[in-house]
Amino acid sequence: MFGTPFRSLRRPVLLIVVFGFLLMVVGLTALSQAIVVSTQSSQTLLTAIVGSDAATVRGFVNGYLQPADLVPGGLSATRAATLQTQLTTIESAGEILRIEVWSPDGTLLLSDPGAPRGTRREGTPDFTAAAGGTVTAGLHPIADAESVGAPLPASDVLRAYFPVKFDGQVVAVVGLWRDAAPILGDLDQLRRQVMIVTLFAGALAAVALYLVFRAAQKRILRQTDELLEATRLDQLTGTLNHGALVGVLAVAIEAARNGNETLGIALLDIDNFRNLNLTYGHSAGDEALIAVADLLRDVLPVETRWGRYGPDEFLVIVPSDATATLEPTIELVRTRLVDLSLQFETSERLPITVSAGICAFPINGESMTTLLSNASRTLDEAKASGGDNIRVAEAGAVPLEEAVRFDILEELVIAVDTKDHYTRRHSEDVARYADFLAAQLGLDEQVRSVVYRAGRLHDIGKIGIPDHILRKPGALTETEYESVKQHVALGDLIVRDLPDLSDIRAGIRHHHERWDGKGYLHGLAGEAIPEVARILAVCDAFSAMTTTRPYRKALSVDEALIRLEDACGTQLDERLVIAFVHGIRTVATAPMPGDDRTDLWTPGHPIVTTGVAVA
Repeated sequence: MFGTPFRSLRRPVLLIVVFGFLLMVVGLTALSQAIVVSTQSSQTLLTAIVGSDAATVRGFVNGYLQPADLVPGGLSATRAATLQTQLTTIESAGEILRIEVWSPDGTLLLSDPGAPRGTRREGTPDFTAAAGGTVTAGLHPIADAESVGAPLPASDVLRAYFPVKFDGQVVAVVGLWRDAAPILGDLDQLRRQVMIVTLFAGALAAVALYLVFRAAQKRILRQTDELLEATRLDQLTGTLNHGALVGVLAVAIEAARNGNETLGIALLDIDNFRNLNLTYGHSAGDEALIAVADLLRDVLPVETRWGRYGPDEFLVIVPSDATATLEPTIELVRTRLVDLSLQFETSERLPITVSAGICAFPINGESMTTLLSNASRTLDEAKASGGDNIRVAEAGAVPLEEAVRFDILEELVIAVDTKDHYTRRHSEDVARYADFLAAQLGLDEQVRSVVYRAGRLHDIGKIGIPDHILRKPGALTETEYESVKQHVALGDLIVRDLPDLSDIRAGIRHHHERWDGKGYLHGLAGEAIPEVARILAVCDAFSAMTTTRPYRKALSVDEALIRLEDACGTQLDERLVIAFVHGIRTVATAPMPGDDRTDLWTPGHPIVTTGVAVA
């Protein structure tokens, strides 16, 4: 595109959002799965350990304890020493730190020597539950160990309370403390393994999704390119159409100027094309156009940009390194046509010949309009000599009068009008409103001349915008809007050779900037926006609101003026809006939507000042 690489603007936002959402789902699923698996695995491991400890306690109770040992005063010192020795043996056999036997009321019956028998304890929730007949177990920090003996040599413990029943009654509670460090280590290792496996699976899913979305993105971009390219092609010949060629030439000239290089163009015209159409019908003319296009496609080098420039004209654009070979190439096209003839109904076989005018940048013109004008004049010379002829323009550009240059650009505006009937009416209106506003501001005739010209040409860059976008009866997509935004850059390139070019180019390039800096292409704000562009912005907005568009009806003048005032200080310059609104509401000769003004300034005519100056 013009001024900004188009592909960089076409971010696949929807695909990125969907891909990111799916990745988030995969990540959350993986994390949830890891948590669930590790939780279940942890519970399974703890259940197994507690089950093993329960078997140990059951063996101790069944093998050594007697009912008489558990009644108050029934455990002698000798008997207690024997049982404590047995408890010590059990503890030394594994990672069990301590075993204590309590009566249901919280009196210590047996433990390590560090805690005297008969010690009382508070009934904690876990102990109370065990005294009621329920096994309780859990991991706890050492501060919540609830052991009354000597401090346990661990930072975390697995604590379990087992009720001991006799004849269906709980007669004792056995507390068992196990070092939790190995358990926690095993659990951490299990979680890491689950997480690694899950993340690996998620990574594989992400890679698969990336490949799928990248393929989808490439396909969508390719289809978008094909659709956009199709809008730039002539339907009959399948070559670049007029608008696309103007855009290509403007960009090519700008690149050649910046690189101090040359550029060659050839304008080819099919001889006697009008007579062919009149005599044998438009289908005969179409057949001739297709035949010449096929030959050009076969002869021209691949780096050549070319297409159907007019009803019976083709424009060929070649880069610097091919400029010297342009004339021999066009001559080859002419000679190859000798062997080509067409026959229609009962006619004789009719020859097809072409005439061509060849020019070079900057030798025959330093701007697009001058170069095209000289190519057209050179082509006319070739046709005037009898046709079937090639002429190369002499060195030096034929100077063009100011009005001629403006008329050449007017032809491009007319070409835009064929794409979108709204555009030319709109451009004429903007020029009328801009001239009126300039008069209201008390600007001199030279400035009004610039403002008027900029108004007429401010949308000329739309010649390079695909037809389906200009005529779309609805909101534009992001990609379509980015395409439309480039019309100001292309318009700037097209009009660069006009007199007072700096102000006119500034108006064309910057009339979509906003006072608050949120416009395009450069995000200029406030006084940094050239005045001519700020004037055009007010008039452009008023014209757009009071003209029926494909996607909405026109607003009334009063409603449009109210909305202009609402845009003060954000989109538009408040001083200019006040002047424009005041003029429209108070000046009898103020331009109105639908007016056909005959007293408006045109090139070569004096300006008639209207209205009063507004500070």
